[in-house]
Amino acid sequence: MLEKIEVVDLIEVIENGCIQVRTKTAIKENGVEISSKFHRHVVAPGADYSAEDAKVQAIAASIHTAGVIAAYQAAIAAQGV
Repeated sequence: MLEKIEVVDLIEVIENGCIQVRTKTAIKENGVEISSKFHRHVVAPGADYSAEDAKVQAIAASIHTAGVIAAYQAAIAAQGV
């Protein structure tokens, strides 16, 4: 029997408040992993994180304070991005 399993397996908070999220997708056959791949994305301060994994939501809620969001937006504006 084949099964596909997706799990957030790594969450990192960067100095500027961005949260890097790595998702692992594994294919298992009879309980034995036969293939896997990773996908990464970033949740920036001020971004909508309502569709993220519950652990990512909890971290974002505690890390993305008004001060962190303002500092991040000011840094981005200073870079002209």
